[in-house]
Amino acid sequence: MNIPELSTQRLIDSFIGSSVSFALYRLPWTDECTLVLQTSGEVEQLESLHSLNGKTGFVLTPFAVDGNHPAIIIRPDKVAHGWKEIDAALERIDASARPVCSSPICMESEEVLYEKYQEVFGRFIEPLQQKVFRKLVLSRNSATPLPDDFSPLMAFVRACNSYPRMMISLCYTPPTGAWLGSTPEIILSGHQTEWNTVALAGTMYMQGETMPTEWSEKNKEEQAYVCEFIRKVVKKFGTKMTEKGPYTARAGQLVHLKTDFHFCLKNTDKLGNLLEELHPTPAVCGLPKASAYEFILQNEGYDRSYYSGIIGWLCPEGDTTLYVNLRCMEIHPKHAVFYAGGGILALSTAETEWEETQEKMNTMRNILR
Repeated sequence: MNIPELSTQRLIDSFIGSSVSFALYRLPWTDECTLVLQTSGEVEQLESLHSLNGKTGFVLTPFAVDGNHPAIIIRPDKVAHGWKEIDAALERIDASARPVCSSPICMESEEVLYEKYQEVFGRFIEPLQQKVFRKLVLSRNSATPLPDDFSPLMAFVRACNSYPRMMISLCYTPPTGAWLGSTPEIILSGHQTEWNTVALAGTMYMQGETMPTEWSEKNKEEQAYVCEFIRKVVKKFGTKMTEKGPYTARAGQLVHLKTDFHFCLKNTDKLGNLLEELHPTPAVCGLPKASAYEFILQNEGYDRSYYSGIIGWLCPEGDTTLYVNLRCMEIHPKHAVFYAGGGILALSTAETEWEETQEKMNTMRNILR
């Protein structure tokens, strides 16, 4: 991706912490980004995913919708593709500043973070070994100082150039704050009657530029659980479902098992209802879904916020491209908070799962400079 003009960089960076709500995103295997800009008023806040029925705009939802973390949709007052159109769309935009709270944050050592992770892991593994759950997803976060010259827009450009296979996004609204992410996982995309979603689970590391293909039973079992869940949901809403996979798919320096699901929808009036059923998928939650979701909220020990929620463009009458917000960081004035997680099964070990979250966080760490 080409580097934008310095004036464009400075203006978009100035939106963060202002009254302007915007999203900048680039879809996989493309070299053109899209800007969605709401030029006036506050973004719409929604109390549930089914409230997205009939809506058009850029969506950002949390893992758990509540009063502190509403689902939001950015009204597309202006939509521009490519830097030339984006420059024109930004003319005469007033980014009035808002008060920004930058409270000090404790940067805990890796040793302390690992000790805390082991403690939480113990709470997760016990009910798995007792067969209360088939799968649980354990995630965590980690804060790091930002460079003095950090530019969110230039970090977005570096992510686009580093991760061509992923959907890259930079999104800011006053209620949600600023989020930068690089995600490989579609939750729902399509247009008219043709739609698709994916099952993405299991993780291995790249071997240089060679993709490993020999998957462990743990990884194959994890992927099978996600596929089983998606089949059941899709059959409730769609027809003529077909599957492709599982196959090995690369995401940065990691690879995952992936299965594509294609299906038909007779109408697109109830996409919010379909999203309500799909989210959270077992790839970010667990099985059985309802009890795993409650267990995570009560036992994970921190606030996922907008990590593992839904992000992307929603348009019932046109093209929809919605992703799970993975490999992401929350941008603060002086620091960033990275988020990552992994699927836990009865045979999982804390050390292996910790290393997986480290590698996933590196996706964002690597584009800070």
